[in-house]
Amino acid sequence: MSATPSLRFTPPMRDGVSASQVFLPRLSHNASSLFAYLCDTFAHISAAEWQQRFQDGLIIDMQGRTLTLDSPYLAEQHIYYYRFLDNEIHVPFYENILFENEDLLVVDKPHFLTMSPTGQYLQETLLVRLKRRTGNAELSPIHRLDRETAGVVLFAKRAATRGCYQQLFAQRLVEKSYHAIAAYRPTLHFPLRLALRMEKSDPFYTMRVVEGEPNTETQLQLLEHNSIWAKYLLKPKTGKQHQLRVHLNHLGIPIRNDRFYPNIQHQAADDFSAPLQLLAHQISFTDPISKQAQYFYSQQMLEI
Repeated sequence: MSATPSLRFTPPMRDGVSASQVFLPRLSHNASSLFAYLCDTFAHISAAEWQQRFQDGLIIDMQGRTLTLDSPYLAEQHIYYYRFLDNEIHVPFYENILFENEDLLVVDKPHFLTMSPTGQYLQETLLVRLKRRTGNAELSPIHRLDRETAGVVLFAKRAATRGCYQQLFAQRLVEKSYHAIAAYRPTLHFPLRLALRMEKSDPFYTMRVVEGEPNTETQLQLLEHNSIWAKYLLKPKTGKQHQLRVHLNHLGIPIRNDRFYPNIQHQAADDFSAPLQLLAHQISFTDPISKQAQYFYSQQMLEI
């Protein structure tokens, strides 16, 4: 008689938030409790926050049982916990689903909405909003847009086919175009191709142009202009962080309302008055599963 294979426990989503997993290794010393171990190991999370998670029933074991502050440390086990944030700032703009099939979800992202949970953002992220809306715990972004950037973004609905779509980006088989509003400079002649070498800068979340072999490329066209502002069509051939923002800044025409380039401008988290004028306007590719050509366009518009 063959043994029945054990089923691995999958924690359910809670309000669109998937559980994080922690493996408990064998220790050279005895941990007085699971609570003590978590406080020592994840020092960036306060003891008060861990205590609140235990009290709220947000930490569970491999059988789905709720753990408590007195639960012992059991080596070579997995536990799961759910994040929470007090007083998270609401983003008063909403995503729009453009297309959906068995494998793919195409979304029009608004400005100011972070893609995935990080730091001060949890419920007010595109991924958690969509998980809560669809009930799909497997949903995951195939690529990313900055919090400040609006427009078309793709999500995989099934883990089994996620890699097929990620490979399209890795092999540069996806065509993307953006619209941006920036200053009009009659001395610049379009269309033009810009190839630059970019690297991490200071602060760590910014980028800069340096000498050397180019590792970024963008094609630019002028769509329309008045005496002050212009709308540009940008087609990145590479996908470095902040590439389009850095490239336009390098040309002396930083994107309107860019608070990173050319200078850092601090902005309150609840200040939604000046969105970055950068829009992921269009994305196209041949679907690796259906083999059909796909074209998706944002329903948002930028005005000069």
